[in-house]
Amino acid sequence: MKASIKIIYWTPRVMCILAILFISVFALDAFQPNMSIWKQIGDFLLHLIPSFILLAFLILAWKREFIGGVIFLIIGIAFTPIVFKHNFAMNNSFYMSLGIVAAITFPFIVVGILFILSFFLKKKRKTP
Repeated sequence: MKASIKIIYWTPRVMCILAILFISVFALDAFQPNMSIWKQIGDFLLHLIPSFILLAFLILAWKREFIGGVIFLIIGIAFTPIVFKHNFAMNNSFYMSLGIVAAITFPFIVVGILFILSFFLKKKRKTP
């Protein structure tokens, strides 16, 4: 496998793992000193549900790059206005909301594009 194909193959996978870890950090707000440890753990696991779903999509994308790429592309595009609207309502700052959107949804758009690109590069390489 050529170096450029290896980069296109591994970049979306590593980037998606990092993006899922970033999303998972937000689950840490479940830990509060005034609650029991079991309530905190339950809330923490509840807050990790989006990360578990994204992890399932990553496993699917690892096996079926095109389908996974389309899913991540849809996730990134569909959640962009939702994340923007939510953050704009909280902070009333267009640029801050845009930065938050860039940090949360943009990586999944890039991951989706790279998975699709990797699929087509592998397909092109296999066909004579």
